[in-house]
Amino acid sequence: MTSLSVETLAAGVVEPITSAGNGQLGIAVLAGIAVIVLLITKFKLHAFLALTIGSLALGAFAGAPLDKAITSFSTGLGNTVAGVGVLIALGAILGKLLADSGGADQIVDTILAKASGRAMPWAMVLIASIIGLPLFFEVGIVLLIPVVLLVAKRGNYSLMRIGIPALAGLSVMHGLIPPHPGPLVAIDAIGANLGVTLGLGVLVAIPTVIIAGPLFSKYAARWVDVQAPEKMIPTRPSKNLEPSEDLERRPGFGATVATVLLPVVLMLAKAGVDIVVNDPENAVQRVTDVIGSPLIALLAAVLVGLFTLGRAAGFTKDRLSSTVEKSLAPIASVLMIVGAGGGFKQTLIDVGVGQMILDFSKDWAIPTLLLAWLIAVAIRLATGSATVATISAAGLVAPLAADMSTSHAALLVLAVGAGSLFFSHVNDAGFWLVKEYFGMNVGQTIKTWSVMETIISVVALGFVLLLSLVLQSL
Repeated sequence: MTSLSVETLAAGVVEPITSAGNGQLGIAVLAGIAVIVLLITKFKLHAFLALTIGSLALGAFAGAPLDKAITSFSTGLGNTVAGVGVLIALGAILGKLLADSGGADQIVDTILAKASGRAMPWAMVLIASIIGLPLFFEVGIVLLIPVVLLVAKRGNYSLMRIGIPALAGLSVMHGLIPPHPGPLVAIDAIGANLGVTLGLGVLVAIPTVIIAGPLFSKYAARWVDVQAPEKMIPTRPSKNLEPSEDLERRPGFGATVATVLLPVVLMLAKAGVDIVVNDPENAVQRVTDVIGSPLIALLAAVLVGLFTLGRAAGFTKDRLSSTVEKSLAPIASVLMIVGAGGGFKQTLIDVGVGQMILDFSKDWAIPTLLLAWLIAVAIRLATGSATVATISAAGLVAPLAADMSTSHAALLVLAVGAGSLFFSHVNDAGFWLVKEYFGMNVGQTIKTWSVMETIISVVALGFVLLLSLVLQSL
């Protein structure tokens, strides 16, 4: 397990903008987070505004000059958007192409055609994991729920037996695997290597999604036996996904899967070459460093997708242009939340919270990865937002990564991501989305969805800690 060291301050924390002691800083952090929680939960204020106000409140409570607090927030916002904004935009374009071209339909129909009986929960988790790679969680739910309801209805399956694996696949991708916003921001804040984080994230995600999906769904189906709500079942069962209903043809299954996995393969290739070759002057490594950078990998997938998804579905140039344009509007809110979260993170760093965390944690004897998970869990339970929990926790624990190896910095990102998924409840929009789509009451949603999220969080942490031990022994 990675140990904590006071020397990380010199490597990872700048001169604070306030002279407040640890006691005052601790109160300032709690007050800043409390302001964010109160504004989001009590006053229903948008997370962007809540994070902005909370950052300024943090600076004020820490005794920092207001102009310096504003500069810290603005710098953090700008750096975060510059670092991950383009990646989020490219991911949104790829996801929109996948949905509108019928590529998502093709993946779903092809896999379901080959699955039946006991294989169906495994087919659902596979579908959700593939589709969930480029899509935001909420978009993935909207795409997959009609499929889940239809399969449950037409195959006479328990809704939970089919639905839980699909939800687990989407949630694990959302919390642990870039290019989703949470993991991307955590990678940026902690300074982790994206390729290594992606590789280790896949190792953690596979067993986690199996345990929380197909295996847990057996028990969820016994605890909650509900039928697919008729009002939610699509009336045109042969065409499940509305955006592609007017298409005469779809992209091929192989081309669609290859397009979705292209950025993952390129980024993993870069990480592998970096580890094996480990020579910045090597020609092969220099090439993979370029094509495996997240910007180039996602850009390549989008450009390929214009042909393998868009043109294959018969899209004209005008429709392709329209699809790209429509994909960007919905992510404006996500970009601003992520940016404000980066501002909050930078304010935490600049007021000296990094040193405070180091001072406290060295006396607690808590492993760094567990500490990161616990912080993310606390913020997740308070705010209900996995993204806010990831951003805030990553900012708090970032100084602890200064003396970490590349692999352990990646594991720190995954620990934060795992904590951000813990026990979704009534203050989480995803909780109500699942409740309404599946026609459950609050108690049933807690017994299924909330427990599933908790299993994902705890199991993922377990595998992160196990990987840490394995890597440390090598």
